[in-house]
Amino acid sequence: MSGTIQNQEAFLEKIANRLGREQKTSIEKPNWIHHPQDEVLKTATQDELVEVLKEQCKNIHTDIVITSTEKLSNALKEVVQQYGGGPIVTWKDERFSQYGLTKLMEEEWPKEGIDLHIWDHTKGEENIAKAEAANVGITISDVTLAESGTAVLFSSKDRGRSVSFLPAASIIIVPKSSIVPRMTQAARIINEKVKNGEQIASCINFITGPSNSADIEMILVVGVHGPIKAAYLIVEDI
Repeated sequence: MSGTIQNQEAFLEKIANRLGREQKTSIEKPNWIHHPQDEVLKTATQDELVEVLKEQCKNIHTDIVITSTEKLSNALKEVVQQYGGGPIVTWKDERFSQYGLTKLMEEEWPKEGIDLHIWDHTKGEENIAKAEAANVGITISDVTLAESGTAVLFSSKDRGRSVSFLPAASIIIVPKSSIVPRMTQAARIINEKVKNGEQIASCINFITGPSNSADIEMILVVGVHGPIKAAYLIVEDI
């Protein structure tokens, strides 16, 4: 349902007059002379960014595993076991197949009696119920910020945002190629997608480790409003 804006021009003209200036009809993007935000980790190699991410994970109480595409299945299986096993909920994402996880998800876990739910937009509220009951949620980072240890997740109809914050533990697969220095690059990537006319996720989550808060007397409490455990599985894809 769309509405109609009444007297818009008159209203804006009145504000401009009160401010003592002409009403602007367009906005020009500022051209900044200095760009200090681009200098942080500017010359870092991809391997150096991985090291920065590893160090930051110590500060955000996040486990980190570095593996290859060939060994990812075993690494994922081990972390799930460490976190107590299923039930598990995942996105419906073709990248799981690209990373060789089909056999684990479709054969091995079912044989072991581990309940796995793959997000399916046609199932509506059932997805949320499954995510709420899950012990582990598995997702894939689209962009990863080394400086803050943040995984950026683009949601979609088959990539429900509940997968990353309703289960007790969150496992995020991090392609090494997705790692950038900081928020500056992530914002630029998103902006380029918009400029290129790409469809952008209705919800973009910036996740930095497990849920925690120190609002009360500076005492850290983990698991206040989301997973109490988190792990990043860095895949050497480049």
